[in-house]
Amino acid sequence: MIWQEARVLVKEIFILTTQEKFSKEFALKDQIKRSAISVMSNIAEGFGRGGNKEFGQFLYIANGSLSELKTQLYISFDFNLLSEEDLNKFLADTFKLENMIKALIKKMKESEYTGTKYKTVSEF
Repeated sequence: MIWQEARVLVKEIFILTTQEKFSKEFALKDQIKRSAISVMSNIAEGFGRGGNKEFGQFLYIANGSLSELKTQLYISFDFNLLSEEDLNKFLADTFKLENMIKALIKKMKESEYTGTKYKTVSEF
């Protein structure tokens, strides 16, 4: 569910940055897309590692990329590349994803399950 939410956010960011207002803002456009991609990619990479400890580390990185994305959204707003309505919509999306990530980290910390890479041969 978290990865799917991140995927939707990436699509929305790509659509946003194709708008005419972003046409000359090469660095910001590139960085805002990279931040969104980083969120989705770190969720996937952490999950793919097969261990909850590593997954948690990658979730923290994904959450950091979300903070970076929020900053870039504010910059976009401050330079009139993003309307207040769009800013609020994107911020709501990022806060929702942030809360989902934090909830998963908490759940994993409370769980005794350590991940698929730590299964014994008899558990397969």
